[in-house]
Amino acid sequence: MSSAVSPTTYDIVVLGAGSGGYACALRAAQLGLTVALVERSLLGGTCLHRGCIPTKALLHSAEVADAARTADRFGVRAELLGVDMPAVNRYKDGVVRRLHHGLRGLVGASGVDYIAGQGRLVDASSVEVDGRTVRGRHVVLATGSAPRHLPGVNLKDPVVSSEGAVLLDRVPTHAVILGGGVIGVEFASIYRSFGAEVTIVEALDRLVAAEDTAVSAALARAFGARGIDVRTEVRVVGVHEKDGVATVELSDGDRLEGDLVLVALGRDPLTAGLGYAEAGVETDHGFVVTDDRLRTSLDGVFAVGDLVSGPALAHRGFAHGIFVAEEVAGLAPVPVRDQGIPRITYCAPEIVSVGFTEEQARQTYEAADVRELSLAGNGKSQILGTSGFVKVVRSHRDGPVVGVHMIGARLAEQSGEAQLIVNWEALPDEVAALVHAHPTQNEALGEAHLALAGKPLHSHT
Repeated sequence: MSSAVSPTTYDIVVLGAGSGGYACALRAAQLGLTVALVERSLLGGTCLHRGCIPTKALLHSAEVADAARTADRFGVRAELLGVDMPAVNRYKDGVVRRLHHGLRGLVGASGVDYIAGQGRLVDASSVEVDGRTVRGRHVVLATGSAPRHLPGVNLKDPVVSSEGAVLLDRVPTHAVILGGGVIGVEFASIYRSFGAEVTIVEALDRLVAAEDTAVSAALARAFGARGIDVRTEVRVVGVHEKDGVATVELSDGDRLEGDLVLVALGRDPLTAGLGYAEAGVETDHGFVVTDDRLRTSLDGVFAVGDLVSGPALAHRGFAHGIFVAEEVAGLAPVPVRDQGIPRITYCAPEIVSVGFTEEQARQTYEAADVRELSLAGNGKSQILGTSGFVKVVRSHRDGPVVGVHMIGARLAEQSGEAQLIVNWEALPDEVAALVHAHPTQNEALGEAHLALAGKPLHSHT
């Protein structure tokens, strides 16, 4: 994929071709800059090959399994005969393969020089790739993150990380998931839908602790109804494996046995051993320190995505990459605000959040105002057979909306309007005045804003 002729010095050298890296490279090339894109593994990075895409493909297979299992509820005679994991993996891998092929075509046609190999930062203007020096007027660090390890625990089947879990060729009988954050609850949802017994172990006092407390409580209830065992406020003391069975020892003295243990404790930035420290790039607990324009301590060097402390989201990295390309091109783009980025957890039920939680809003604003609208009165939610709610938060009685939080089936698709509401600092009356199509779950978002504006129609609040 490399160009036949390469300039002596590129305008930008991008180290890492995940969501942030390839977005930066494509946008920079679009703006007429010369670009080298260095990647040690596969174009598309973790998100495409070992994270977002394969995980969501598994979640869709899980949704299909649930649809077959509950078909009688909707008057359809169907039977779930089982889950064929090799066939599920063929479907998943086909999705990844097609997207990878398309991305390769985009990069190949863009004029970007794609350089396959292990890259290492040498100084502010050069990257070494397998002994070759690639020079740039600017360098963008986009090496991403990796699953966080549990000290003393070896990742060997049946003990796996999320990257091992997307390759699993069997449905476990009992999956023990260490961590109740986004990754943990998504895989809990997958395995339960596939028919496994599932136990989640979480050291904090609730699932998805970064979310609004009402969302955490609703998810706990939903998981309980699905038969998922949730253990909170308990730590893992040790994990031992023998004859294909793993034993998890807990701080309360209990022991759990499973034929799969998933270590889902989050992700750590990939900065070690890549020359960052030696070149003078400041880091903090492994994260690259940047200003609001993503500039590092080394002049001319930027960092994007999971390397920068904040939510580890592919779309955040993508936005970072575009921002840096436009910054280098002199367009003075508006910085990416973490608070305005939509966050989605694709378990069943799905979780969507943008902006401040109720707790954060009450800490920030003295007179924060909150309304919560149940999906019980929403026609499309009743058709789908889902429960949940939409919760909206405004800064004060006459202020803009600063937070939107939702839980329920298929609500991820409502994240678009939710982020527009928060980022454009919309007033509840302004959102309520918009026409939300019927029957859709999108109506629930409009109804919640009607309630916040003081004129509820389908609620008593």
